[in-house]
Parts: sequence; structure tokens; C-alpha cells
Amino acid sequence: MQSTRLIVLRRFLLMCAFTIAPIASWANDIAQFRVARGSVYLERSGQRLPARVGTHLQATDTVVTGADGSAGIAFVDNSLLSVGPNSVLAIERYAFNSTTHEGAFESSLRKGTLSVVSGKIAKQSPDAMKVKTPSSILGVRGTEFLVRSGD
Repeated sequence: MQSTRLIVLRRFLLMCAFTIAPIASWANDIAQFRVARGSVYLERSGQRLPARVGTHLQATDTVVTGADGSAGIAFVDNSLLSVGPNSVLAIERYAFNSTTHEGAFESSLRKGTLSVVSGKIAKQSPDAMKVKTPSSILGVRGTEFLVRSGD
């Protein structure tokens, strides 16, 4: 009888571990690919992963598109980013409080094109969203903008 309880308890704990691990991972997700055409990759922790519709991004990911690639990304604060061909976009910092809409969104467009429709973070605090390029830093004041950076 006691060994049966022990087996049931172990199975329960194992099931909980497998259930909680995806939730912990989901909690780190800040965005999701809504469009991924052509060559689109996600660089995370030294690994290059193919990006597809539904793939989640985390706060320190880099999006890389090939010559035939483009991506549309929706963030949890409702910011929308479109990354064009031959682009490298690094998410350097992302924090968002869904209750107060306060946060910070910093990214770096190393090369390529980026179109942005800002979300709740920029609407709450206009200085909270920044896009860096090799030659400048853009502080977002409006709601829509386009950035292009050469190699």
C-alpha cells in the first residue's frame, strides 16, 4: 500500500514538473512571430533556430532575415514590428507591466529595415522605446516609424 502511494506521488511530481517547465518558459515570452516568410532565424543563447509563425521571442533574442526573408512580430504590449530582408534586429531590453503599461523597449537594428507601430509602452512613456542603429539612437515619440540601416 505504501509503495503504491509512493509510485503515485512520484508520477504526480513528475507530471507537475513537465507542466510547470513550459509555464516558466512561457513567462519569459515577450512576443510572437505572426509572419515569417523566406529565411527567418532566431538567435538565442548561441543557437540559431528557424522562426515560424507562432514562434515566441524572449527578451534577449536576435531576429535575422536572409535576402528572401521578412517577419512580422507582435509584442505583448501590442507593439508591431516588421523586419525586412537582410536584417539583423537584436532585442536588448524588454520589460512590460500589463497593469500600468509601464516598461522599456530597447532594440538594435544592426542592418536592414524595420517598420514599427508602437504599443502601450511608448504610449504610456514616450521615452521608454528606443531603436539603436550603428550610427544613431532613435527615441520614439510617435506611433509609427520606419528605420533603415546599411551594413
